[in-house]
Amino acid sequence: MSEQTQQSSDRNWWKGCSIYQVYPRSFQDSNEDGIGDLGGVVQRMDYIAALGVDAIWISPFFTSPMKDFGYDVSDYCDVDPMFGTLADFDALVEAAHAHGLKVMIDLVLSHTSDQHPWFMESRASREGPRSDWYVWADPKPDGTAPNNWLSIFGGPAWQWDAQREQYYLHNFLTSQPDLNFHSEDVQNALLGVTRFWLDRGVDGFRLDTVNFYYADKNLRDNPALPKEDRSAVLAPSVNPYNHQDHVYSKNRPDNLEFLARFRALLDEYNAITSLGEIGDALHGLDLLGQYTSGDEALHMCYAFEFLAREKLTASRVAQVFDELGRAARNGWAAWAFSNHDVMRHGSRWELSPAALRLHATLLMCLPGTACLYQGEELGLPEADVPFEDLQDPYGIEFWPEFKGRDGCRTPMVWAADELNAGFTPAIPWLPVSHSHLENAADIQERTPGSLLHHYRNALAFRKQHAALRHGTHDGVFAYGDVLHFSRVADGETLFCAFNMSDTPSMHALPPGEWETIAQELGGGSPGPENRLHLGPWQVCIARRTG
Repeated sequence: MSEQTQQSSDRNWWKGCSIYQVYPRSFQDSNEDGIGDLGGVVQRMDYIAALGVDAIWISPFFTSPMKDFGYDVSDYCDVDPMFGTLADFDALVEAAHAHGLKVMIDLVLSHTSDQHPWFMESRASREGPRSDWYVWADPKPDGTAPNNWLSIFGGPAWQWDAQREQYYLHNFLTSQPDLNFHSEDVQNALLGVTRFWLDRGVDGFRLDTVNFYYADKNLRDNPALPKEDRSAVLAPSVNPYNHQDHVYSKNRPDNLEFLARFRALLDEYNAITSLGEIGDALHGLDLLGQYTSGDEALHMCYAFEFLAREKLTASRVAQVFDELGRAARNGWAAWAFSNHDVMRHGSRWELSPAALRLHATLLMCLPGTACLYQGEELGLPEADVPFEDLQDPYGIEFWPEFKGRDGCRTPMVWAADELNAGFTPAIPWLPVSHSHLENAADIQERTPGSLLHHYRNALAFRKQHAALRHGTHDGVFAYGDVLHFSRVADGETLFCAFNMSDTPSMHALPPGEWETIAQELGGGSPGPENRLHLGPWQVCIARRTG
């Protein structure tokens, strides 16, 4: 391979890669204070590398009051002491790179903490140099909020500030004021933050709430959303946030101009990638298309289609890809079934052990990039966290109809017989779930047929086949309970079929000559006339030979 080809390949490493999300508070505690940290990630780097993923995404570790557990940043260019130091971060990057892993970090650019010096200066005066760095607005003549916008975390999206005698915008907690992206100074400051981490050796960024950056300059009211169009994909149904179409408080077209500036900065460096999180229940795939199409856009985005409560039937997956083909033909999607914000998919979809295996294999075969969330490879169910142990303000606000996000954030279970499953010898920040102990990593390591080994096999299988990483496809289709599609790259054609049900199904291989592969993933083989008899939750992957 020529040097030029190698560089081109390196620049596109993100296409079809697999990314492992680490929520550092709950991964591994290395200093015995009950909270996971960057040193703990280094300590477990062998485990991550052994999975066979290509990259790790580290959830926020920046200096923060931790009202929203690091998604409320008070210093973008330092590590919160509970997670370690900048030297610890440098050690993490070095350890990851030594294992052949790329490092992506979470950038929370839409808002800061109210403890950030930028906000403290902005609220101090209407005339200061940072007076317009946040979204400030006068009250209506009757003293009420400037418009009808709502916060995802409950209540109005406006908070009165007595110092300025104005309201400020917050799409999340009142302690998370929104930055004003209409200010070029704000954009420049955030690009400076990005450059700071690029210079420390990161390989990419996951961009939190990437569609929330801009608010309408005229602060127009959001229209009501008809009841039949409401969706609990982004926020629970008990949250009135779902009653609006948020056309003015987010999803603004101005976003594309900033993303072009962001992409231009990344392109100054070698082989850097970007992954945007699109938080929208109505327009997610359309935004994914807009945000990832072309050389001035993000490299990839994920929406919430597969993070929803709606079960992943064959017809549902086919529908999503049909919509994706319409909305984002020239874009690039990343897929996740679980993350730090939603109920773990094994519980959300009530999956059996066989179904968990099929979903793992499916994620590794779907067109796009694959994102795994820590503990997913162990099959961890959602933990039941008692109200008195809750930490998540979102869950505390809407309890008990919505229990928040703590159930997917409890500590990793490394060793079933150790105190707190090997996460920490101290009192953990969230309790270790006793229901997780039977899924502990050490037990699964010793069990050849465990889900952990299945994930390793599925990840290895994906790496062995360029068709699965970045191959083309001619559509994703459902035939009854069977989802099927073909992937093509480098002269190889793979046909993938998934029986997404607990009953047997019949299907057929396409015309031609095929050999079945992926027996290590429980793959089935065809009978006479290339007929597939797929058992419950069984897959078949075949390679064209003629």
